[in-house]
Amino acid sequence: MASCAPFPNLDRTSAADLRDTEHLLSYICSCVPDPPVSTTARLVARRGAAASKDGVDRISGLSDALLRDIVSRLPFKDAARTSVLATRWRRVWLAAPLAVADAHLLDHWPPAPADAPAVTAAVSGALAAHPGPFRCAHLVSTRMDAYQPQLKRWLRILAAKGVQELVLVNRPGPREVPLPDTLFRIANLTCLYIGFWKFPHASHLQGASFPNLRELGICSVVVKDGDIDSLVARSPLLEILNIQGSMKGLCLVGQSLRCVQICASMVESITLVSTPCLERLILWEVRASPNPASGLRTRIKIGTAPKLCVLGYLDPTQHLLEIGGTSIMPGIAPSASTILTSVKCLSLKVCFGANDAMKVPAFLKCFPNVEALHIMSAKCDEPADKLNLKFWQEVGPIRSVVLCVKVMTICEFRGGQHELAFLQFIYQNARVLNFSAIVSANVRVTGISANQIFSIVQNMDSSRWARNFNLAILGSKGPEGGRPWKFQRGANFSNDDPFAPVKS
Repeated sequence: MASCAPFPNLDRTSAADLRDTEHLLSYICSCVPDPPVSTTARLVARRGAAASKDGVDRISGLSDALLRDIVSRLPFKDAARTSVLATRWRRVWLAAPLAVADAHLLDHWPPAPADAPAVTAAVSGALAAHPGPFRCAHLVSTRMDAYQPQLKRWLRILAAKGVQELVLVNRPGPREVPLPDTLFRIANLTCLYIGFWKFPHASHLQGASFPNLRELGICSVVVKDGDIDSLVARSPLLEILNIQGSMKGLCLVGQSLRCVQICASMVESITLVSTPCLERLILWEVRASPNPASGLRTRIKIGTAPKLCVLGYLDPTQHLLEIGGTSIMPGIAPSASTILTSVKCLSLKVCFGANDAMKVPAFLKCFPNVEALHIMSAKCDEPADKLNLKFWQEVGPIRSVVLCVKVMTICEFRGGQHELAFLQFIYQNARVLNFSAIVSANVRVTGISANQIFSIVQNMDSSRWARNFNLAILGSKGPEGGRPWKFQRGANFSNDDPFAPVKS
């Protein structure tokens, strides 16, 4: 039987655009925080469920405070069902800080356009039924262009009932749906993610403030230059800023910012003006133009960031790095104004066969105290003659490689001569290297098997390596270029090396 086209009523271009939008929506939904409830801990409805084998009802003996905590961790429909158990349970339910997730009001996923009226009515009913507070509202299942009056009413209710965490994704359709002004006056918010919207005009944001906001995600939102900068400035406690989309530039001043992640984005410039607490700057698939042949590059300017310790994925082909007002180019000598001694974990995306890979030594010299170096090897069809082992030997000593790098990994490895020359340079100079991992690209993409990669690596001349170290050779099962970056990975401060494909 012939396979059915996924969008049979659309021309090819429109169908492709819709597929791209659906893929982007799926990516965004995978990046936003999950609702803080358990969908697996369902209520048990059977006789004697609350009693133990000795007949003692221990649940009823729990304090109201503990019962409220339990109820608050249930999906909204299950939490509401507890209110009919007894008068006490109704009081518990009314006082519990609940989470409303519209996905939990459906019995299937993803939602279809035909679900919108029922989902919208269910959300309206849930918000009206409970007096608050709502600790979380997770609304990702409705095309809001047709329900803007309801959205405004929801935000007014959530503001009045003290919502703390809000995820608001408009299922596309149009991205020109404006965000209601009410959103920017919800003072209790500690976490906010918005996706597929249009930022309101600056004149509508007079008095906007997020005095308690600590985490902000902005995904595929139509913004004007300076909108995000202004929002960050109005959030004095903001620690985590996550961005996906297109914008002219970012000029960040944030006294409390600890982590900035920009993924799958078109940005002309990113400037860290004054970020004294910033620990992490993570850039994944950030470029200045969708056209690789345009020659445009994203300018990354690092001003005041004295605590920056995790940085990546710097890409010499797509990025122009500027530190202390100086552009980092091949052959530039490091100076006090062009080095960042705080960076301990560095990741580079490198096409070793391209001329831009000649910037790699200059980049490495800017970070003299790097202890973990991670390379994402990009596919390259250009000849690699210039970046042979002789090139790397002529680079001269790089302090971080010689004295500091303890962990070194390379992902999407294809066994090319330019990649091997770089590995030889590292292995011949890294005096304190303890662990290295080589992760080959998916064999389905390259046609190069794990056995072939193992043989290639085994044939490397190890006689001049600086020391013995543990070497792991692994294979990837992910897509070409690696798996998409997730905001949760970079914002997990308990993981001091978010780039590591495997822990040593």
